[in-house]
Amino acid sequence: MPKPLSFDVLAPLPAQIVPAANRIAALEIVRAEIGDCSRCPLAYAGRHTIVFGDGDPNARLMFVGEGPGADEDASGLPFVGKAGQLLNNMIAAMGLKREKVYIANIVKCRPPGNRVPEFVEATTCSQFLLRQIDIVRPEVIVALGATAATYLLGVKQSLASLRGQWHSARGAKVAVTYHPAFLLRDPRQKVEAWKDLQRVMAEMGLTSPKRSS
Repeated sequence: MPKPLSFDVLAPLPAQIVPAANRIAALEIVRAEIGDCSRCPLAYAGRHTIVFGDGDPNARLMFVGEGPGADEDASGLPFVGKAGQLLNNMIAAMGLKREKVYIANIVKCRPPGNRVPEFVEATTCSQFLLRQIDIVRPEVIVALGATAATYLLGVKQSLASLRGQWHSARGAKVAVTYHPAFLLRDPRQKVEAWKDLQRVMAEMGLTSPKRSS
């Protein structure tokens, strides 16, 4: 696979910030521009629904995953299957509600058999995620898994080498952690993922909700 360009290199940062009151409309313009997309091979690989994004257009925190699965392809919303339920739990453990963060993926169409998006698919689609980030302007982005990190940051490194340090993309700080689907396959890594999220919480001044005894 060729080395992708980072989101910071792909386009200059916008000269003007989209006002908070206009962000829903701005995101709708991007969604309309995508249309019934046929720009890459995923359009012809069994996709049913384009999965654009979900959440608060003024979110301080954004999660970026790899691509939609079967449940997402059916519903049109990101992270609604088993991995989505785990992500919801992770968000709640951070003291946030899902509707107060923004969630999107590197590609907006389901790759066949949930395979990793190919280079041409990810690089064709990333222009739209880039614009979503520029509209929402999160303080922190959490890259869920190696694919999200690879394309956001323009690096081909192991997840282990990217975790535990701050990166940057589109003016936001970027933390890299495990994808919830991976955590379902290897629950032992949930402790490590929680360490990553605690670093994000410290950066954002968030505290975990108190558990009732």
